[in-house]
Amino acid sequence: MQKAYDALTRGPANHVALSPLSFLSRAALVYGRRPATTYGAVSRSWAEVADRCARVAGGLKARGLGLGDTVSVLCPNIPEMFELHYAVPLTGAVLHTINFRLEAETIAYILDHADSRLVICDTAFAGLLRQAFALMGRELPVVDIVDLAAEGFGQASYDDLLAADPADWALPEDEWQALALNYTSGTSGRPKGVVYHHRGAYLMAMGTVAGWPLPANPVYLSVVPMFHCNGWNHPWAMAIVGAHLVFTRDAVPARMFAAIAAHGVTHLGAAPVILQMLCESADAPGQPLEPKLKVFTAGAPPPPAVLEKAARLGLEVMQVYGLTETYGHVSQCLWQEDWSALSPSEQAAKQAMQGVAFPMLEGLRVVDRETGADVPMDGLTQGEIAMRGNPVMKGYYKDAAATDAAFAGGWFWSGDAAVVHPGGYVQIRDRLKDVIISGGENISSVEVEGVLYRHPAVLAAAVVARPSERWGESPCAFVELRDGHAADEAELIAFLPRPSGGVQAAEIGGLSGLAKDRDREDSEVHPARGGAGHGAFGLRRRERR
Repeated sequence: MQKAYDALTRGPANHVALSPLSFLSRAALVYGRRPATTYGAVSRSWAEVADRCARVAGGLKARGLGLGDTVSVLCPNIPEMFELHYAVPLTGAVLHTINFRLEAETIAYILDHADSRLVICDTAFAGLLRQAFALMGRELPVVDIVDLAAEGFGQASYDDLLAADPADWALPEDEWQALALNYTSGTSGRPKGVVYHHRGAYLMAMGTVAGWPLPANPVYLSVVPMFHCNGWNHPWAMAIVGAHLVFTRDAVPARMFAAIAAHGVTHLGAAPVILQMLCESADAPGQPLEPKLKVFTAGAPPPPAVLEKAARLGLEVMQVYGLTETYGHVSQCLWQEDWSALSPSEQAAKQAMQGVAFPMLEGLRVVDRETGADVPMDGLTQGEIAMRGNPVMKGYYKDAAATDAAFAGGWFWSGDAAVVHPGGYVQIRDRLKDVIISGGENISSVEVEGVLYRHPAVLAAAVVARPSERWGESPCAFVELRDGHAADEAELIAFLPRPSGGVQAAEIGGLSGLAKDRDREDSEVHPARGGAGHGAFGLRRRERR
């Protein structure tokens, strides 16, 4: 029998497509006079930014761009990149931001695979784009962003787009419509194109505001590259609260500290390696920042030693976790009151957990893939993280097989190995493909890296598997030493703890395997310095955000 409730239908008055475009039109009205962006000496209000976005959208439409077309962008974090996060979707087109640190061959593949119809390129990367075009065997139309003294393509400029009549402000008819295309790192074969939709981005941004939480009118330092998960969706979230976004173009500590001091920065997001750079910088202030700077960190599990240093600098860090496929962070390590009584090192260990689901995520599990059951909350039993909810991708662009595999059983499978602690907090042990299986022992590269970071001579560390005739695989660590410090292989191996000798096996988890391995002839630690150390460091190899 039909219920009276069923007679009530949805229509334009009570059902509107969810889209982050809504946030900018509201910000222009509510925060119109407040600062929206600052880059060097140039600041613009929210009203000015909204007008520029509409004009750029009009310029794109005048060039024939529209529904379902891919618009690629090769640009660092500057105001134009921020504006394109609204201007491109306003046309119905799909925003495709490209990692400008990639080599030309990968960029050529990505542009071709994405069916890109236009590239908007910062002139500093014109040479890289020309190399990519040469490898593609064809060129695409290019619009230059003239920001540095570099030779562009001369076809059209961002100012030409701004000269157009503004596009009408309209939401998509379907909130499931593609909004953005982001490519994975491609560490295992060709990179895959991850497609976001308007609904997911809207809810991701709302969940970020609630989960951080973000106050009205924060001052946000734009550090998270907008080519990574669209800056963790922060460009859309910041419009909700009328934030003031400050840009330094590059994540250079001197510039970042100067911006923090000049503009009263209150919030930023950054990978652990950026936190390490800030803590180690000669430009760091002599006293802790006051008030504390609220920081999201993700991209790789942060070593507790780095979190300790960040706390001493005055950074209030929250560890978050996610992947390109989940629009960025979808779990968070919420602070628990009883942690305040712990020592700084114990607090840092707690903060290194990936925690619990953000409010916009419907499900976060750690699953034994063999049995299909959730692992017990014992902090020891490993499984794979699985998620479901609105901030999960539409799927992989032009790759139905990979999409089906990722969504097997109605969940998105992350590929990350993790445990669940009592109380329900999740902690990553490793990427499943990165777990080192040595003589039957599962060794977590993440945990070994965390221990190495505590050695006073170690600035950076990365642990990988190396082939071993006797054990199958054996841990191999690459480290970068601090200036003025010395340590050899024997000292660093000896620094790694054993399960005995006062350290409980439960506390060190996968390290028990390496503790046995440290007496093996094929265990290695390779000291490295300068650029070579960073090359081996490899924090960017994981797709966690």
